[in-house]
Amino acid sequence: MQTNQPPAQSVLVTGGAGFFGRGFVKRLLALGVPRVCVFSRDEAKHAAMRAELQDERVRFFVGDVRDQQRLERAMDGIELVVHAAALKRVEVAEYDAAEVMKTNVLGSMNVIEAATRAGVAKVVALSTDKACEPVNAYGASKLASEKLFLAANNARGARGPLFAVTRYGNVAGSTGSVIPTWRRAMDHGWPVRLTQPDATRFWMTLGEAVELVLETAIGMVGGELQIPDLPAYQLRDLARAMGVQYHVAGLGPGEKLHESMRPGFTSADARRMSVDELQEALTHV
Repeated sequence: MQTNQPPAQSVLVTGGAGFFGRGFVKRLLALGVPRVCVFSRDEAKHAAMRAELQDERVRFFVGDVRDQQRLERAMDGIELVVHAAALKRVEVAEYDAAEVMKTNVLGSMNVIEAATRAGVAKVVALSTDKACEPVNAYGASKLASEKLFLAANNARGARGPLFAVTRYGNVAGSTGSVIPTWRRAMDHGWPVRLTQPDATRFWMTLGEAVELVLETAIGMVGGELQIPDLPAYQLRDLARAMGVQYHVAGLGPGEKLHESMRPGFTSADARRMSVDELQEALTHV
């Protein structure tokens, strides 16, 4: 169910020009939020987003979460911060772990400090199923980020921000994820790489991700780790639903056969989406 209540009168989204950020900003505008700030280091995405939205309520800040001073300046007068900025690719994190930690861990510390200094009321941070019982550098960085945001409630003081975390499964159609990657390969006639047919992943739509953050922001009291109940799919079934001819490449470094949203419960235990159900869901991605 969609909320009809705006989460705040002024919202800043880090990573706001990314896949989630674009969807979230559009939803905020539809809810009538009078001031929305997009904080991102990608000027080309800013330009494209500005041309698409053409809405004077949106302000664009070029900046990196590694820069605390820039964050603090951008957060001036902001009530709610949604922290979506991160380096997310598992293979990049395995190869360049230090750079991922600078953005995902030190960047989170910067967001916390900047929000506190700027007088922000609420902060909602986005996390991932890979933060649960992590086996790769990306998951470890996001687990550390989760811990930082939740622990920040212990030192917030009487007027400091409230902090909460939302933990996601794979958002269908997100940048660099399996669906757009396979579609692009099929369009170009390239071979499609499938890691492991028996692997399972959680399914979450962009709309569900957006609503989870909105609901968390509206009702939070600080310290929440919001974990949705999601269905899952087998990669073999997704390939069938998309009509993909693939070759099996095997799991890469840091990849799991099954993901976890909470300890002791994996995507192999979740409700399994059928091929027919996946085909229908893909029409909306």
